[in-house]
Amino acid sequence: MLHQVLQALETASGPVSLDELSRQLGIDPGVLEDMIAFWVRKGRLQAGNGGVCGGSCGGCGPQAQECAFRPAGPRVITLRERMQ
Repeated sequence: MLHQVLQALETASGPVSLDELSRQLGIDPGVLEDMIAFWVRKGRLQAGNGGVCGGSCGGCGPQAQECAFRPAGPRVITLRERMQ
């Protein structure tokens, strides 16, 4: 089941909300949260909110995970690029 989470994200056209992924895979959101936490620890996924900073204002920089100037959005899960 852990690999199904990765496969669903690999085939997605962009970031996927936790609720959307839960519905798509038929997994309880709490269980899915634990699966995502596993992949985040392994470095395969990144979880954040919809207010991800692009660094364009110069306030928090491009490495920031969340921007203080954008309202928080839904929880979003994205794949991290694999290091070769």
